[in-house]
Formats: sequence, structure tokens, C-alpha cells
Amino acid sequence: MLSTRLNRRLDRRGIHYAWLIAALTFLVMLTTSAALGLPGAFLLPLSREHGWSTEQISSVLAVRFALYGLMAPFSAMLMERFGVRRVVATALALIAGGMALATVVRELWQLFIAWGLMLGIGSGMTALVLAALVANRWFTARRGLVVGILTASAATGQLAFLPLAAWLIEHLGWRSAVVPVLLACSVLAVLVMLLMRSRPRDLGLAAFGEVPASVAAAPEPAPAAVNLRTPFVVLREAMGTQTFWVLAGTFFICGLSTNGLIQTHFITLCGDFGLSAVPAASVLAMMGAFDFVGTISSGWLSDRYDSRKLLFWYYGLRGLSLFWLPHSTFTLYGLSLFAMFYGLDWIATVPPTVKLAGVAFGKERAPMVFGWIFAAHQIGAATAAYGAGLSRTLLLTYTPALYVAGGACLLAAVLALGARLRKEGAAGEPQAPRAARA
Repeated sequence: MLSTRLNRRLDRRGIHYAWLIAALTFLVMLTTSAALGLPGAFLLPLSREHGWSTEQISSVLAVRFALYGLMAPFSAMLMERFGVRRVVATALALIAGGMALATVVRELWQLFIAWGLMLGIGSGMTALVLAALVANRWFTARRGLVVGILTASAATGQLAFLPLAAWLIEHLGWRSAVVPVLLACSVLAVLVMLLMRSRPRDLGLAAFGEVPASVAAAPEPAPAAVNLRTPFVVLREAMGTQTFWVLAGTFFICGLSTNGLIQTHFITLCGDFGLSAVPAASVLAMMGAFDFVGTISSGWLSDRYDSRKLLFWYYGLRGLSLFWLPHSTFTLYGLSLFAMFYGLDWIATVPPTVKLAGVAFGKERAPMVFGWIFAAHQIGAATAAYGAGLSRTLLLTYTPALYVAGGACLLAAVLALGARLRKEGAAGEPQAPRAARA
């Protein structure tokens, strides 16, 4: 097989196949998150073409965010049962189909099928759970850094493609803006089928940073059988811990204050203050660039410092930036300051949250538990996507939604310190994960 031959070539050069898996996952998450973020640029064109209100379109996007999150724990189960390669390739096909179908819709229910169901389910199958799974299975060393890099790809993809999309919408029409994502999904589906593998053992390898001799001496036990009930069993067990509720609650607020609010409504918000779509999308792309640095740095920091304290600072600073946004005057200078400050913190919360989940729930169950935590994130995003649209429709302003999200972030900063973990090490992280119950 191609992956086996490529593994031999990489090994001769001293490169572990885990890094190729990480690179492929990076591209998948970059592309699928771009598809998730593009509809935010289509709010005004769709409204003008079909006469739908911001609230109506936002309701479809809210369903997309909810499914994106609710699919997460089941995507972990599907990857366990059917393999990462098949699940990711199927997800790419669903996303491509949903984006293509949206170009021919005439009724709101058709948009619901394309962007609510197909895009929500497809993107949910390759959500941040994929990053957690790859990092936990393929990396023993550098795990926090890998989570940071993969998370950065997800956030950057949601924002970095928007300037190109806005330019295409302005010059060629909004339907042309889906073409780059369609092409990228098609190419990546082929690469995934050829190169992706579920575990290092599939290629006779140990995880990166794991001692090969110990792996050979103690063969890996067969994975526990999983079925549709497994995510619910894992959820029931996780709900008995305070750590789960702290991480789920703070992640709900994370979604409320990021992709549900800013990603979805920022271009329309700027339009209300006289800033056109292309420069507004450029500000979002600037956020994506700063987020790339901020989230990778967060992964590096989470390998070295107490993740609870990191979350305290991330949520607190994000809340202050949201309070300031309505008073930024919406000039390019004011928005650039916001993009730098807010962008560094866009989803820097993910690496420490994944780290805390892995420590608290163990290597095998952490991806599925994080799936439920991520579901809370996307329910928060759905709440903000619809709530902010409702605020603009009824009150003709987004300002109340910004204030609510900012206040919620300050609450999350306090809650983050309440995660109870066992034995603390020098850097404030537990030294041994709690044993998962059978």
C-alpha cells in the first residue's frame, strides 16, 4: 500500500509517519472549517436574492452549529468502529455536496437541507474531536503542541478564506465562492483514502515519543467494542465529575463568544456601520492569522503551565475585547486592534481544554468525552448565531449580543479555575489520569 511505502521512505529520513498524519489532518480541518465559515459571508447576498430575513437565515446556521457539535461524540464512535479514513472521506463528500446543493436552492427548507443538515453533519464528523483523536493516538510527546497546530487550522480555515469569498461574491456572484472549497474537498478525499491510517499500530509503529521496545514487549489490547450506546455511556460516567461540567460550561461560552457570534455575524455587523464586505472579511482573515499564532502558542503553554490558569486569562481577555468592540468606531484602525487582541484568543481555549479532558478521563475515552464537551461549545454557538440574528431583526443592533457574550466570558474565566484534578505536578498538571471505569 502507498502508506506503507511512504512510511518506509519517511523512516529512512528520520521522520515519523505521525507528522504526515498531522499534516493531512491539518489540511482536512482547514478545508472543512472553511466550509463551515463561508455561509457567514452569504447572509446579505442570500437575503437580497431570496428576500429571507437575517433571523431566518440565522436559524439555518444555528442548526448547522448545533449538528456540528452534537455529531462530535458520535464521530469519535464512528472513527472507532469504521476507521478514521472512511469517516473523514465521507465527511468531505457530505460537505462538498451541501455546498454544491446550496447554489441551486429556491426555498428556505432546501437551504436547511444543504447547510443545516449536510454541512452540519459533515463538518461535525471532522470537528475538533479529530484533532483530539489524532493527538492522543499518534503522539505521546508534543501532544499539546500538535493539538494547538490542528486547532489553529480549524479556526484559521473559518476566517482565512473569507476575503477570497468576499471578493468572488462581489465580482462573480456568491455561487462562485463555493468552488475553491469543492475542489479542496475532492482532492483531500483522495489523499485521505490513500494515506490516512487510524492508529500507529496499523503501520507497525509506536506513537511519536513512545518507546518502541516497550510497545513490542506489551502488545496493545484490542479496542473495546463500540456501538451507538457507547457515547451515552461515556457521557453518563463523565457527568459524575465536576471537571466535565466545568469544561462543558466554559466551552458553551467559548462557542457563544466566537464562531456563533463573530464568525457568523461580523461581516453584517460591519455593514451596519458602513464597512463593506471585502474589508470586513479581511479583518476576519487578520483574526485568523493572529489566531494561528495564539492557538499554537497556547498548545505550547499547555504543555508547561496549569491549563486552568490559562483558561482564566483567555476567557477574561476575550470578554474585555467583546465589551470594547461596539466602541471601536469600526474604522480599519479600530478593527485591526480588535482583530489582533481578539484573534490571539480566538480558540486558544482548545489546547488547555483538550489537555484537561485527556488528563481527567484517560487516553482512550478522552476523544469521546471531549466530543460531548465540544457539543456544548456548538450549542453555545447555535445560541449566539440565532440570538444575535434575532437581536438585529428586533432591535436593529448587535450590541446587546456583544455585551451578553462579553459578560459570559468573564463568568467562564472564574468557572475555569474550579476544575478539580487529582495530584498536581510542578507545572500544575495532574501526573496520572484517573482510571476509566469499565
